[in-house]
Amino acid sequence: MPADRTAAVTRTTGETDLTVRLDLDSPAYDAPATGHPFFDHMLDALARHSRLGLSVRGTGDLHVEPHHLIEDTGITLGQALTQALGDRRGIERYGSAFVPMDETLAHVVVDLSGRAHLAFEPETLDVWGTAGGMTHYHLREFLRGFCNHGGVTLHVRLLAGREAHHVIEAVMKALARALRDAVRVTSDDLASTKGVL
Repeated sequence: MPADRTAAVTRTTGETDLTVRLDLDSPAYDAPATGHPFFDHMLDALARHSRLGLSVRGTGDLHVEPHHLIEDTGITLGQALTQALGDRRGIERYGSAFVPMDETLAHVVVDLSGRAHLAFEPETLDVWGTAGGMTHYHLREFLRGFCNHGGVTLHVRLLAGREAHHVIEAVMKALARALRDAVRVTSDDLASTKGVL
């Protein structure tokens, strides 16, 4: 296993100021503090269910709308993942998880391929409502930023469910469990016929 799979990334813009710390080999984490209670709840779920050490601290222009904060957190988390993974040698690379939440069932599949792609099925469905001002469209922007800056291919399928709170939470928990499997070090080799990820 690589000696140090940790990262600390700070991103400051005219809209947000964020610091993300990530440890792929330790479940210790700090309660997220972004100023958006429901989003913090989702980041907490991501940390707990992935068993990754995660700290997210920052502020955003929430007086405008939560979009910038949520998207920039995804970007910063993706940058931290890239840094912590290094050359990605030995990682399992793939992960998949189904997570139910009451009437909702989400399926997330992740490939830490180094190539960014997001297939986000909930945006084609009739998901209604918000959760603390967060919608499934905000979730999409979080995941898009994460994929683009983390070199992640991510497929999100919603097999059942329409209420935003349950959809967002089930997807975040499924992402967490898929990531937990994908980042595991299981060999000394790269999981690629190309010899590079």
